[in-house]
Amino acid sequence: QVQLAESGGGLVQPGGSLRLSCAASGFTFSSSDMSWYRQAPGKERELVAAITSTGGSTNYADSVKGRFTISRDNAKNTVYLQMNSLKPEDTALYRCNAYTWGWVYWGQGTQVTVSS
Repeated sequence: QVQLAESGGGLVQPGGSLRLSCAASGFTFSSSDMSWYRQAPGKERELVAAITSTGGSTNYADSVKGRFTISRDNAKNTVYLQMNSLKPEDTALYRCNAYTWGWVYWGQGTQVTVSS
């Protein structure tokens, strides 16, 4: 019933850009805080960016500040992650997360690979 479907990942050269999308269904998206996490092989899961239900507040990991931008369109039940100036260390599986009323939902993820 609850679904978070990520898309937009792929292979990109260092310095390039990608925009990830996460389409949500099965819950009240507009009342949910949303975030993006990433995890690379052998590394712990990392919170990349978060945005409140209204979009009024955002937070970013220090490693991506100034390069990544999280946004949402509540009319489309979609959250985005614009990634610019990509670095090899950004390579990871990126997963969308929703938090609402004490429940947490996860998408399956989309792979981002930054390599020359």
